[in-house]
Amino acid sequence: MKTLDRITFDAKVMGGKPCMRGLRVTVGTIVGLVASGRGKEEILRLYPYLEPEDVDQALAYAAWRVEEVDVPLVSS
Repeated sequence: MKTLDRITFDAKVMGGKPCMRGLRVTVGTIVGLVASGRGKEEILRLYPYLEPEDVDQALAYAAWRVEEVDVPLVSS
């Protein structure tokens, strides 16, 4: 998998949610816009400080997270 170098986590920005390049735009916001039918060009018009690669990486990150398997920890 390509490195997702545009996804950042900072407890002081949006409560630590995955964001784009430290901006106050979460991966969830971008994925939600795509899910509601917005195209990349429209998203970039709505958020002019985003770059095309930001949208691509947000979708790649979301796809990767969906495929992740959570393994419950068993306490001894």
